[in-house]
Amino acid sequence: MASIASQVVFHPVVSQSLRVGNTTLGRDKTYRAVQYFARFVAWYLLSKGKTVDAARWNALKSHLALARKLLRLGKPVEHLQLALKAAMAAAPPAEQMSTIARQLAYFGYLSFDALVWASNIKFLTLTPETAQKIARISNRFWLAGIIVSLTHGAIKTARLTKEAKSLKAQHMSEKDFGEAQALAQQVVAIEAARVAAREQIYIDALDVWLPASALGLANMSEGFLGIAGFLTSIMALRKSWATAGASSK
Repeated sequence: MASIASQVVFHPVVSQSLRVGNTTLGRDKTYRAVQYFARFVAWYLLSKGKTVDAARWNALKSHLALARKLLRLGKPVEHLQLALKAAMAAAPPAEQMSTIARQLAYFGYLSFDALVWASNIKFLTLTPETAQKIARISNRFWLAGIIVSLTHGAIKTARLTKEAKSLKAQHMSEKDFGEAQALAQQVVAIEAARVAAREQIYIDALDVWLPASALGLANMSEGFLGIAGFLTSIMALRKSWATAGASSK
């Protein structure tokens, strides 16, 4: 019995799950997945007229949203650091500028989001109009960040596609075995970067409807928004899972 228990407790999947959960990003994306799943379930139950059951899921969604705001209190500074690093790094101008703009937009989004959290927990006393205005500013920064991220992803994907084609052509014509192997490795690295850039585009293409709907710029149902947020959370969690798996090797 003890042997079976140890096999379960020390199973690699359990260990990797703990490594993901030990990171702020891992916890945030896990909470986010449950939050948006709860949003979808609440919408579904309301559509069936089950208001009591829907209220439980709505409460779960609201509490997780509040908890995630607390987890993200230090994130604005992190995005400022990332913007500064991008400014100092060598990169194509368009990609560099879009990276800086994206990080600054997320800095603004999370800074105002922290004020929303402080208002929600009654730490700050704001009028309903002021609180609503701050929430709208936060969502505008969020929307701007996603739009810039989509632009960045498109520019980067186009560049990587062009580079991959060029390297593949060089690889096909290269007669030296060592040079051919080096080119092949470069192609693999570029393809991996291109896949990552495309995946971020998919995430942004779904997430963009969340702030757009909050601002009244789109009229998506709560069910669609719940599923969209859930899917992008799972996609982000998969990245954290892969990172945790690589760090254990």
